[in-house]
Amino acid sequence: MPDSSPSLIPPITVELPSVRLAAVTATGVSVASTGPALEQEIAVLIERLQREIPLEKLAARDSVQAVRAMFRAWGLDPTHSRPSGEQLLRRVLQGKGLYRVSNVVDLNNLGSCETGWPWGSFDLDRLRPPLNFRHGRPGESYLAIGKESWPLDEKPVLCDAEGPFGSPIRDSQRTMITAATRSVLTVIFAPASATPDSILRAAERHAQRLAEFAAATPTQSALSQA
Repeated sequence: MPDSSPSLIPPITVELPSVRLAAVTATGVSVASTGPALEQEIAVLIERLQREIPLEKLAARDSVQAVRAMFRAWGLDPTHSRPSGEQLLRRVLQGKGLYRVSNVVDLNNLGSCETGWPWGSFDLDRLRPPLNFRHGRPGESYLAIGKESWPLDEKPVLCDAEGPFGSPIRDSQRTMITAATRSVLTVIFAPASATPDSILRAAERHAQRLAEFAAATPTQSALSQA
């Protein structure tokens, strides 16, 4: 259940415009294969999305339009550097379903599909504050999930004291969720046009799901105040 003890959420300095970040932390996490109850929750969402959104109308959806506007404010073409939430939605509407990685990663993708916003989940114990969200600099890159070096020049990136580790496009191997992960930081990249209440509801629901489906205790969620 959400915890009222002093915050374990690291502040994130936001240097890019048109975005509201929310963060969820969870400790005591048990990373495992997705079980039947979570599989059912994912199946219900997929069925609803496929019923409500024709693939040819995805680009016109309000959440997709808002995230694309956010990317353009960062100087990116969202049809070239596609937001991760839109990537997942497109996959679902094409009948390909969601990837199955682990309960924690699958919960991240579930929340991203529900909101239409990019989400990222990271091994909190591998992060070295301070954290900030900025443009990638010339020459910066990281080994992305999928085992390829991804150039970061002018891309939106989350960074810690060791450098970039995540993005609303794709994340790094350095801080990825693994079977050894026990503490999680999830970052929600919501467009500034989204209301704070809607962002917090998404974050709180994710915290509750981490407790229910990944044995997390305690969990915390908040809008980034940095």
